[in-house]
Amino acid sequence: MPKKLFFAAVLYCVISLQTGCATPETIPHPDTIPVAIKPLFKDFMGVNGHVTFRPALHGQVCRLVRSYHNMDWDANAPGDTLHIPVTVNQLNWKNDVYGPWKNAGLETDICLQFRLFGVGAPRYRQLWKGHEQWAYDYGKVMAAYYGPSGKEQLCTSLEIDNEPGNRFEPALFQTLFTKMAQGIRQGDPRMKIVTPAVVAGKGDNYSQGLDDFYGDKQVLPLYDIINLHTYATMEKSATIENTWHRSFPEDPSLRYLKVVDEAITWRNQHAPGKEVWITEFGYDACTPAAMKQRKDWALKLNWQGATDLQQAQYLVRSFLAFAVRDVQRAYLYYYNDEDEASFHAASGLTRNFVPKPAFWAVRQLYQMLGEFRFHRVVKQEVGQLYIYEFEDGKDPQSLVWVAWSPTGADTQHKDNYQPHTITTTLDQLPGKPVRITGMATTDTPAPAVAWEKSGDNGIRLTIQESPTYIIFKKNKKTLR
Repeated sequence: MPKKLFFAAVLYCVISLQTGCATPETIPHPDTIPVAIKPLFKDFMGVNGHVTFRPALHGQVCRLVRSYHNMDWDANAPGDTLHIPVTVNQLNWKNDVYGPWKNAGLETDICLQFRLFGVGAPRYRQLWKGHEQWAYDYGKVMAAYYGPSGKEQLCTSLEIDNEPGNRFEPALFQTLFTKMAQGIRQGDPRMKIVTPAVVAGKGDNYSQGLDDFYGDKQVLPLYDIINLHTYATMEKSATIENTWHRSFPEDPSLRYLKVVDEAITWRNQHAPGKEVWITEFGYDACTPAAMKQRKDWALKLNWQGATDLQQAQYLVRSFLAFAVRDVQRAYLYYYNDEDEASFHAASGLTRNFVPKPAFWAVRQLYQMLGEFRFHRVVKQEVGQLYIYEFEDGKDPQSLVWVAWSPTGADTQHKDNYQPHTITTTLDQLPGKPVRITGMATTDTPAPAVAWEKSGDNGIRLTIQESPTYIIFKKNKKTLR
C-alpha cells in the first residue's frame, strides 16, 4: 500500500474510533476517505447544464455546473485557426455562457466533446490525419483562456471528451488524449484534467476501460480526475425487455453503486491521489400526457420513466449514497427537459423551465447540507433503514441526520406500488432535535415530521422513502 493511502487509512480508523463510526461491515465502501477531508456538500453537488442553463433558476440547487462543449463548435476541422471564445457560428462563450455563469457564483467544468471530430462522424480518422498536433494547440489555448490562472477564470477543469468508449479507435484516442492533456498542462498548470467516462475492468461503447490506458506510468501525470457515468439501469432478463428501465439507488441487483466502488478500488491500486468524480447520473420523469405520445423504440420497447416523486427521492438518495464513498463531486443529469417520453429526455430538474418536485427536493438538500460534510454512518440496514450523519464544516456541534427507507419500485412496476415505511426508535442521540422535517416537493415549506420522546435520550418516528432531516445541536444532556 502506498504511504499516502496507508496514512489515510490510519487517520480514517482514528476518526472512526473518535466519532463512533459504524463498523466497516456497515459502510458501503470501507476505504472511504477520512472524514476530515470530505468535501462540503456545496463543493460536492453539481448539475449538468448547457447553453440555456439559467443561473438564477438552476443556480438555486448547486454552485457546480458541467457544460457540454463541442470541439466542432470552436473550429470546422482539426488544424483550423481558433478564435476563442467565439465559435464558428459566432456564439461568444465568454459573454453568452461562461461569463454569466461565473457572475452568478457558479464554478464550471467544461466537457470538451470530440463529437464530429470523433465517433459522431464516420470519417473522423481522416479528419485527424496529419493534424494530431492540433490537439495540443487546442488544449493549450482552451486552458490558457478559460483556466483559473488566466484573466477570465471561467472554468477550473476540462474533460477530454465525454463518452468515446470502445467506439473511438484506441491508438488514435490515446495520441489525442496525450497531446491535448500536455497542451492543457502548458496552457494552465492549475487546470484540472478529467478523463472521459471510464469504468474499472472491460470498457463498453460509452465508457473506456481504466486498464486500457489510464494506469500507464506515462499517462498518470496527464490527468487529475477519474470520471464516472453511472445510471440505475436494470439488466435485461426474461421479465425485463430492455436495459432502459431503472430502479431505486440502493437496489442490490444494480451495478449503479458497484461501478463507483470498483473504480475507487482501481484508483487505490493504480492511481493513488486521483480524485473520483461522477459527472452523470439521473432519473427520467415525464408527465402522463407525454407517455401517451411515446413513439418509435420507446413505444416498441415499453420505455418507462419514474414518477415525479420517485425522481425527487432517488436523486436525493443518490447524492447521499455517493457522499459516503470516496467521491469528490457528483453532477446530476439534467438541468431541464421538454417532457419527452424517452431515455435521457425527461431527466431535467425543470420541465420546460418549470421546477419539478425533484428541483425542490434537490434545492432543499443543497440548502440544508451545503455547509455540512458527511461524518458517519449511524445505521445502515439493507431494505429497512439508512441514517447518515453530516457535520457542519465550521461548527462541529451542529449535526444533521438524514434518514430514509432504502426501498422503492423499478420503473415498470411503479403504478400500483405501495411505498415502504418504518416506525422506529432512535436512541443515543447526539442532542435534542432542533427540528425534524420531511423532503420538499414544492416551493412551500417542507412538511414537519411528527415524533415523540422515547426514554431519556431517544425519539420515535416514522421514516419513509422520502428522506427525513433531523437537525441537532450537539450536547451532553439527555432529552427533557
